[in-house]
Amino acid sequence: MSADDETQFLVVVNHEEQYSIWPDDRELPPGWSAVRRGMTYAAALDHVERVWTDLRPRSARG
Repeated sequence: MSADDETQFLVVVNHEEQYSIWPDDRELPPGWSAVRRGMTYAAALDHVERVWTDLRPRSARG
């Protein structure tokens, strides 16, 4: 996904601790919660890369 520098994004997480980047002006899908708001796409992607180090769903980490 590409975006201009003015578009704001948020970082979202679900109950399985999986992360995604979502446009700030859209309603979140069920099951997802915002953890960081008002970011550029690049900043949101950087945040996800830093915090989501184990890509397995929480239930699979056992």
